[in-house]
Amino acid sequence: ERTIIRDFSFRVTRGDRIGVVGANGTGKSTLLKLLTGELIPDEGRVKLSKTLNGIVIDQQRKLMAPEKRVRDVLADGGDWIDVQGVRKHVHGYLKEFLFEPSIAEAKIGTLSGGERSRVLLAREFARPSNLLVLDEPTNDLDLETLDLLQEVISDYEGTVLIVSHDRDFLDRTVTVTLGLDGSGKVDIVAGGYEDWERQRSGRSEPKRTATPKAEPPAPAKAKTKLSYKDQRDLELLPVEIEKIEAAIARDEAALADPDLYAKNPKKFDTLMQAIEAARAKKEEAELRWLELAEMAEGLS
Repeated sequence: ERTIIRDFSFRVTRGDRIGVVGANGTGKSTLLKLLTGELIPDEGRVKLSKTLNGIVIDQQRKLMAPEKRVRDVLADGGDWIDVQGVRKHVHGYLKEFLFEPSIAEAKIGTLSGGERSRVLLAREFARPSNLLVLDEPTNDLDLETLDLLQEVISDYEGTVLIVSHDRDFLDRTVTVTLGLDGSGKVDIVAGGYEDWERQRSGRSEPKRTATPKAEPPAPAKAKTKLSYKDQRDLELLPVEIEKIEAAIARDEAALADPDLYAKNPKKFDTLMQAIEAARAKKEEAELRWLELAEMAEGLS
């Protein structure tokens, strides 16, 4: 028996982007399984959050039945799909993964390898989760899908764990690197693959010219009450949010027509854009109201 990992202590927090690197046989996949609770260490312990909910995308891509349509894989044959808790029309969701809406009717077996990979990513990323585990995710991906995967990881709100030999991919996606050399030691390095290599070879990072710190601005006088405009916004924003929600529901009802895209693709696109804009407006209004409510509470 040999020791794969020893004297290792590490804390993973929400939002971390962690890369695991090292030569073949050094224990990268083992470390990944320890961090996710799939394996139990012989010594020590791994404490996992009770709310942990992970997605795993590994080298053995999950098979999709070739006779099924893309719509069947993503939305069980329907028109709507819940994406991380947000309801989206399947055609609009496909556009986020570089597809034309018409691909929804195509059978999995007729797609190229890159297209099947994008459908798989679309299916997996739709699931509610707060942890994304990627084991050699770039194997067999075309450049288009690789760029898309980087964007999706960047937008992902949870924690990401990545095992990969793709240096450029890691440098673009991770903020912390765990490096294994086969002796059981795990190096913890801020940055990507290049930063880990630099530390191993003893090269220092290029010196940066220090920027003088700006003088902090003088503290503003404490407010004693909300301004007239802020008070009006606090009162009226809930009404505005209700109106936006009603508009979203109305447009979603129009999109529920299964023949709409075939009959009037321009109207379909207009409705999709209106829904996305309304959701963004609603989020902005909700954040503004929360900010004002906290201000009002602080002044009371």
